[in-house]
Amino acid sequence: MKSLAVFTSGGDSPGMNATIRAVVRTAISKEIKVYGIYDGYEGMINNSIVELNTKSVANIIHKGGTFLRSSRSEAFKTKEGRRKAFDNLNTLNIKHIVAIGGDGTFAGALEFSKEYPISVVGLPGTIDNDLMGTDYTIGYDTALNTVVDAVDKIRDTANSHNRLFIVEVMGKDAGFVALRSGIASGAEAALVPETNIYTDTLFKKLKSGRREDKTSGIVIVAEGNNSGGAYQIADKITQNYPNYEVRVTVLGHIQRGGNPSAYDRVLASRLGFGAVNALLDGKKNIMLGILKGEYKYTPFEKSLKHHDKLSPYLLELISVLSS
Repeated sequence: MKSLAVFTSGGDSPGMNATIRAVVRTAISKEIKVYGIYDGYEGMINNSIVELNTKSVANIIHKGGTFLRSSRSEAFKTKEGRRKAFDNLNTLNIKHIVAIGGDGTFAGALEFSKEYPISVVGLPGTIDNDLMGTDYTIGYDTALNTVVDAVDKIRDTANSHNRLFIVEVMGKDAGFVALRSGIASGAEAALVPETNIYTDTLFKKLKSGRREDKTSGIVIVAEGNNSGGAYQIADKITQNYPNYEVRVTVLGHIQRGGNPSAYDRVLASRLGFGAVNALLDGKKNIMLGILKGEYKYTPFEKSLKHHDKLSPYLLELISVLSS
């Protein structure tokens, strides 16, 4: 392997810069030429490919976002687009790629590798933590801390004005962010896509026990929750329990930003280092993760649209502690 390329794709997550840094410096230490592809698959098609060196990744380990930028590419979904991308890579003799992103990124890499002699190792970069084959994805820990910090501030206002806040967090298909941030912030409940905790269950929780005299509090809602988004849930609570003064906060893309936590920086560094070594060992079309402290290779087919179930223990935990 004389050269490789690295890119980020899909939604950005804190720690992507740290990952790129690890890939670049590991490759250079092994006398491998490294290229950075700007704007993900779109940049691959538009030939936005530049050689990187150690200085290119200096002083970025602590920065959020991705200096290579990210995008979603409709053109790459076409055979013509993928052909153009391959021609650009082939001109630079690039046959090995490190792709940092989520399931959409890996789906594109899988299709690409079926058509052309390209070896791809994917690294899980998403705040949702919804990929099989790794305990944690790059950016998840930072996103959790961002949510908890915001909820702590919101709780001050909730208590001061005796209000119930419905806080919506990211998670269309997975409730990992909602569940863990709900536990960490002492929320009254966490509504997630994976369970059948609907608004009627929430109503019973708000009405029962010591909640009868308490009209302030926090409810965490994953955006993909089965009961609807934060505003729909707030409307239902207001209609059924007019004594509650309900407010809604949608945290949105604030969860993707910010400096990565120490945990995410170490995770990103380990995965970037491991990706280069995996390519040198002949690995391809796999996602590299870390399970129980050890590297884990998961075929792209098994990392796409699959994620571990929420821990029954954690679901019971938040139910008991919020009762």
